[in-house]
Amino acid sequence: MKIIGLDVGTRRIGVAKADSSLRIAVPVGFIGVDGSEWQEIAKIASLNNTNWFVLGLPRSNEGNETKQSLYVRQFAKDLLTHMPDAKIRFQDESLTSVEAENRLKSRKKSYERGDIDAEAAAIILQDFLETLSSNSKTFSSELPQNKSLGSTNSGDGFQDSLKTSIQTTKAITKKETDKIKMTAKRTKHKMKKWPIFLVLVLIAAGAAGGFIIIQKIREKNAEERRKEYARIEAEMKAEVFNFTIRPGETIFDIQDALVKEGYTPEEVEKAFNAEYDFDFLKKRPDEATLEGYLYGETYEFYKGVPVEDILTKYLEKMGEVISENNLEARYANRGLSLFEGITLASVVQKESPAGEQATVAQVFLSRLNYGWKLGSDVTVSYAIDKKDPNRNIYSDNAAALSIDSCYNTRLYTGLPCGPISNPNLASLLAVAEPAESSYLYFLTGDDGLMYYSYTESEHNQNAATHCQNLCNISL
Repeated sequence: MKIIGLDVGTRRIGVAKADSSLRIAVPVGFIGVDGSEWQEIAKIASLNNTNWFVLGLPRSNEGNETKQSLYVRQFAKDLLTHMPDAKIRFQDESLTSVEAENRLKSRKKSYERGDIDAEAAAIILQDFLETLSSNSKTFSSELPQNKSLGSTNSGDGFQDSLKTSIQTTKAITKKETDKIKMTAKRTKHKMKKWPIFLVLVLIAAGAAGGFIIIQKIREKNAEERRKEYARIEAEMKAEVFNFTIRPGETIFDIQDALVKEGYTPEEVEKAFNAEYDFDFLKKRPDEATLEGYLYGETYEFYKGVPVEDILTKYLEKMGEVISENNLEARYANRGLSLFEGITLASVVQKESPAGEQATVAQVFLSRLNYGWKLGSDVTVSYAIDKKDPNRNIYSDNAAALSIDSCYNTRLYTGLPCGPISNPNLASLLAVAEPAESSYLYFLTGDDGLMYYSYTESEHNQNAATHCQNLCNISL
């Protein structure tokens, strides 16, 4: 589980993040306090799929709260107003910014004030994680529920952790002491001749040795954390990237774009073949792919995020669009399943310029009702892209139109066997609410305009008059 650490200031908010399994806090950056901070915090939380926050709570040298403490507490209340499901914990801190700046200076690299805030947030979050590090329970069960926004240092989670830490230390010390006692019993007859002070010295030395061992273990763990911290910090230098899926793109386009972002073809293929737990995906045929379900949008991702996480973001958006627009029920009113409606919308997407989707959808729905072939060239192109993307076999339109594929609506009646692109909202809604017309033919003219007709002869005349070039383009 991911956790976000915040160093809250009146001008900037330092941001850090950590994975509860690694328990290593990494500085992410800072947010300006200008009214947009709530949106930025929500975006960071969404990117990390978390609603857990740790806020630094300033303390004076005497351990008392300050005016800044009250500011942070009010900030937490405001955060809950904007994110009601947020889980917030406080971590007492003092002079964290000074420590953060000293760390940055020691690295002998240039830095700005925002870098100090981000480093301070990482220190706060790391302190919080180490507070709980001796507890063997999972992170989520260690944290008290977000009721009173109490400080970690006074909460039950901290007390349990501290108690465990003390018990662990006592157990180690007792083990070392028992070992010394056993050795003492075995040499009891020899000890009778030794001065009592020498025996005490030996016992003390043994106990001291035990503490030295414990200290070395702690130092080793700290060194391992520092190394892991440096590794993750290096990986995070290229922080985020924007990834865009455009309406009308196919999974072939999306896969190529992911490879260009640095993912291997094997990673991409594995992600596209993975199982995703969405109800609307369970209503597809078993052989269906993700085609048509990766809703066109631009999102920001961290470098190195798994491809599965990227695809999940677009699938989540598709789920929202389906639910918010009641598409399943509206498609059912047209005699279509959700899968069939999305399939038809994907054809409408490829065939229609903006503003024409509803009329094109009406033509296709009318053809389906009459039992006619859809006769869509874009479905033929998709069939060839799957079977012969370089057009080595189907090198001319006559050959292309004869391709034996369940996507070829020039050859077979009914819908293609699946979506052929990612439809946008206008195309999805066009299938749900087509235009109130009764056309049976359409074409896009060389001038970019749409020409509709009721009969085949009218359609042929439109082609001869308006589509001398575009209608002869290779599929």
